[in-house]
Amino acid sequence: MSDMKAQAQVLISYLEQEAQPAIVLDRDYNILAANSAYQRDFGAAGAPAIVGRKCFEVSHRYTRPCDQAGEHCPMRKALERRGPDRVLHVHHTPRGAEHVDVELRPLLDARHQVVGFVERLATVRSASARASQDGLVGRSHAFMRALSALQRVAPSTLPVLLMGESGTGKELFARALHESSERARGPFVVVDCSGLTETLFESELFGYEKGAFTGAVARKAGLVETARGGTLFLDEIGDVPLGMQVKLLRLIEAGTFRRVGGVETLHADFRLVAATHKPLQEMVADGRFRQDLYYRISAYPIHLPALRERSDDLPLLIESFLRRRPDVRVRPEALARLSAYAWPGNVRELRNVLERALLFADAGEIGLDQLPPLGSAPASGARPQLGDDELARIAASFRGTRHELARHLGVAERTLYRRLKALKLT
Repeated sequence: MSDMKAQAQVLISYLEQEAQPAIVLDRDYNILAANSAYQRDFGAAGAPAIVGRKCFEVSHRYTRPCDQAGEHCPMRKALERRGPDRVLHVHHTPRGAEHVDVELRPLLDARHQVVGFVERLATVRSASARASQDGLVGRSHAFMRALSALQRVAPSTLPVLLMGESGTGKELFARALHESSERARGPFVVVDCSGLTETLFESELFGYEKGAFTGAVARKAGLVETARGGTLFLDEIGDVPLGMQVKLLRLIEAGTFRRVGGVETLHADFRLVAATHKPLQEMVADGRFRQDLYYRISAYPIHLPALRERSDDLPLLIESFLRRRPDVRVRPEALARLSAYAWPGNVRELRNVLERALLFADAGEIGLDQLPPLGSAPASGARPQLGDDELARIAASFRGTRHELARHLGVAERTLYRRLKALKLT
């Protein structure tokens, strides 16, 4: 043991040169040494010293190893395969619960026996394990699987296909992927593929030259150009017209395009993320979606769980949506009814139900009387289509950004922009 401690100190001297938190463990889960970055990020003033304690006690407040508490234990896997293992966990930190990407590598002696481990940790900034008004929120197993898959692929350049029901937060996952990638400093550009004709889709995506069609009074850059150096998010790609799919395939394969009405070949520079709630494989089988395009966009598919698959996150999501109204609380009987509902419209429907309930929470509480009849909403969970007059009235009185207004209305920001532009309200 003394030899192992001496070797641990040598390792930590090496790991001190890294900005990433790291610790050295023995096979009994004891922390033998920790670098300064780990002490800074996971130690707390007045708390017991980290060295000498069990890793599961420091990270999870557990009294037993992770695999005995229903968690994936990277030490167990690394010991079995005598190789590295990686897992996404929720750790306790001085700032509260946080998502942490854990990589564990075994240390082998001269006989190739595992004598210890080096563990490196990276805090995930693109999602929150605590209540938050912005970004991804969750800590259920289903949510963690999707977030872990996202963290794995983010540093690469692979195209990603996000699949899930309407209202599961595809744009939030796409934005989190962008923010975790090497293109985070570049733009994140959303293309709402639903409801666009082939002609409009092409001009929106590729831009157009002056005089390309009636009304084209000046050259306009398309969204592909706007996304240069960043991420292009094709939301609801299953709605792309068949005639446009071949041009989209050419863009992805060759990395080149032309503006509508132009002859100059331009080079694209973006990371592709696509999303759909439609069964693309079935659409390929019956000829509604090109097979070659499907294989191009689905190099790394990620299933986004429906709210009923992550029901453990419901209280956390409710708390997140109500953070702007800290004076309002949800009564136990109302929470029980919300928890028993299947949420066909997923997180979007939950937000809409809570926003409606807040209108009636005069006494600072949401009880059964304040909840709308659950199950009466459309299966999509979306609000009925607003008329132009009503949209204009809401936009004129709304005090917030366009992104916040889109969230309030339960529509994609790009869809909202097009409607406001048509009403000359941009």
